Amino acid sequence: MARLQKAETGERMIQISVRLWTNGIAKTAGKVIPKHALSGGVVRLESNKTHGITAKKPLNFNSLMELTAVIEKVLLMHNIKLHPSRKTRKYFTAKL
Repeated sequence: MARLQKAETGERMIQISVRLWTNGIAKTAGKVIPKHALSGGVVRLESNKTHGITAKKPLNFNSLMELTAVIEKVLLMHNIKLHPSRKTRKYFTAKL
């Protein structure tokens, strides 16, 4: 089992950042149309000292259908282990 470590408030959660591209939507260079974005972008894991996470190169996705697969790849790249939440446990037969 992994060792326990004291964690300060704000350092307990693992943060995944999803950023959507906005370039090329507005006709004028250097301008954006507020609240408009492309359906592609990048996913990255934020650095977190408590969890021993150092940010690596973000991974691109080209459509929202790819987003969950890219999130999974980023988690695997950083060796993050997910545990099922209470609501998800109902889908498992073995006790976790």
